[in-house]
Amino acid sequence: MKMYQTNQIRNIAILGSSGAGKTTLAEAMLFEAGVIQRRGSVNAGNTVSDYFPVEKEYGYSVFSSIFSVEWNDRKLNFIDCPGSDDFIGNVVTSLNVTDTALMVLNAQYGLEVATLNQLRYIKKIEKPVIFVVNQLDHAKADFDNVVSQLKAKYGDKAVLVQYPVNVGEGFNAVVDVLTNKMYKWKPEGGVPEVLDIPAEEKEKAEELHQRLVEAAAENDEALMEKFFEQGTLSQDEMRMGIRFGLVNRDIYPVFCVSAEKDMCVRRTLEFLGNVVPYVADMPAPINTDGVEVKPDSGAATSLFFFKTTVEPHVGEVSYFKVMSGKVKEGDDLLNADRGSKERMGQMFSVAGQHRTKVEELAAGDIGATVKLKDVRTGNTLNGKGADNKFNFIQYPDPKYRRAIKAENEKDTEKMNEALLRMHGEDPTWLIENSKELKQLIVSGQGEFHLKTLKWRLENNDKIPIVFSEPKIPYRETITKAARADYRHKKQSGGAGQFGEVHMIVEPYTEGMPLPETYKFNGQEFKIQSRDVQTYDLDWGGKLVFVNSIVGGSIDARFLPAILKGIMARLEQGPLTGSYARDVRVIVYDGKMHPVDSNEISFMLAGRNAFSTAFKEANPKILEPIYDVTVFVPADKMGDVMSDLQNRRGMILGMESDKDIEILKAKVPLKELSNYSITLSSLTGGRASFTMKFSSYELVPSDVQDKLLKAYEATQSEEA
Repeated sequence: MKMYQTNQIRNIAILGSSGAGKTTLAEAMLFEAGVIQRRGSVNAGNTVSDYFPVEKEYGYSVFSSIFSVEWNDRKLNFIDCPGSDDFIGNVVTSLNVTDTALMVLNAQYGLEVATLNQLRYIKKIEKPVIFVVNQLDHAKADFDNVVSQLKAKYGDKAVLVQYPVNVGEGFNAVVDVLTNKMYKWKPEGGVPEVLDIPAEEKEKAEELHQRLVEAAAENDEALMEKFFEQGTLSQDEMRMGIRFGLVNRDIYPVFCVSAEKDMCVRRTLEFLGNVVPYVADMPAPINTDGVEVKPDSGAATSLFFFKTTVEPHVGEVSYFKVMSGKVKEGDDLLNADRGSKERMGQMFSVAGQHRTKVEELAAGDIGATVKLKDVRTGNTLNGKGADNKFNFIQYPDPKYRRAIKAENEKDTEKMNEALLRMHGEDPTWLIENSKELKQLIVSGQGEFHLKTLKWRLENNDKIPIVFSEPKIPYRETITKAARADYRHKKQSGGAGQFGEVHMIVEPYTEGMPLPETYKFNGQEFKIQSRDVQTYDLDWGGKLVFVNSIVGGSIDARFLPAILKGIMARLEQGPLTGSYARDVRVIVYDGKMHPVDSNEISFMLAGRNAFSTAFKEANPKILEPIYDVTVFVPADKMGDVMSDLQNRRGMILGMESDKDIEILKAKVPLKELSNYSITLSSLTGGRASFTMKFSSYELVPSDVQDKLLKAYEATQSEEA
């Protein structure tokens, strides 16, 4: 493959819901461009895009797949993305390294929930969208309904470039209102017969052509003036206007295809090659210093590595985008994230697992290399004169958690290494070794997401694993002030141990004043603050430690030991062993021994005094609450709302986005363990949701009683 300059390169993400036909469309594009000589099929498991064993096993895309085609002296880099919400991380990555989204719609359903989720993200990062209505040869295809949905969402910005002459099983022709021609195919598809528009379609075609001309003209003053003068635009001028409109997200062109029959795929490629914005047309990415990095081939070299795969007989394959400059074999580059040096070996333009060697790549291009020493997904490699780092990809929060362990304990280290490698391949697989829960937690975007991880561990790495319900990271706190004292005294032959600590504990909120007196059981305690230290706890919340010692009853050198004892008890709360938080501790008195007092004595005295006072301060358990947003078809709204309320959810509000209802609620994490499974069951897979940590709130008293009893039972068993 020859080297293409920046102004010849177009980068396109292929998106759409599961079943829309993205992989089939990709296969047809590869065939039309001459990259492959025979089209594979998803059912046969022999497509270029779905080549990983897990994809062949399940029959759906799990990873994004990159392929490049040469078309009319241009290079089109495509990234074919999975349609399931469980693999949204691939969509997020792909959109951030491409410049245009090619959104494939199923002609039976149009804008499905997964499609709308992807469109919301596209809107957030402001990428252009071209719609391709696929499967127009299906008996239940309804092109007019799909167009109505697009018009309802985008108004006049949704503009037809083509429309089908005959929808359904007899589909074989479209009218293209940009070229003003009709394209007609034989049953085997491929190269069409290009005809004049028949008389019965003339009026409709002319009306749609005029709308397209007007939409194109609106995006450039010079084109608008020419349109007013001449009443029309040439095809090249229309393409230019459409490109301007795409960059500004003021136009959403609509195409028609039957990917399975290879009808209109060639014409779609022509449009993409002629009209999709160039790399340099789009806003330049910002590096971590807030500086724009323009795709300038003459600038210093910077590569951003956005994807890693591990392939049999090859090893690690690293995919990158040339952010600036040029890169060629043998270049020495510096890893800006890890500080290591790398020498670029062989580079490739790829089509799935097929690789074509290239010697040089220019700014804006996408390529792959193998056997780098120390490069991870998200790293930047810089040449001399460049000092860039990038972190513009923001992944969604996880929605499904499981505790994981190897069936055979001896496989634990091997499993951990595999999990780390798999996180590099898909950053939305999150791995956390929780000291608090004493569990290894894997998190992802849904049940299928983690099911895929499990399949790969067991089939690729031969590590049988066990998933289990993860524990909930509860917190403990207090709701009133309490006082306690504790004397630690131990004598055993030689030097003894002695320390006595008197303290007051109370719940703490930000900015609350320190009282001068406290009263317990009719006795008044005056506080003279000598020192106040506030500690932000690693697990959230605060500890405020007040030294109110007067008269030297405890030497100042023992205060750090008392604090250490309190911290130890905060790490293992007195109620359930969960972390405790938001407590103010006032140490106001105590006793020392001139010989036997030492740090260990006061650490133990402080820990036990705190534990006693905590239990007297009306302690409560807090649970993590999450903000949950559910995107659900209107006809399933009642079922979903009822289910959330049964999960102790508090409904905050609702809004509509066409036929999709958006439901917002606050729900305890405990109740969300299997929510993705239930939601799919309730809605036939038509709904999706997001969840994000909100706050810690008090658990209901009946829930607290159950938690206390469960903890007591575990303590009895351990004893």
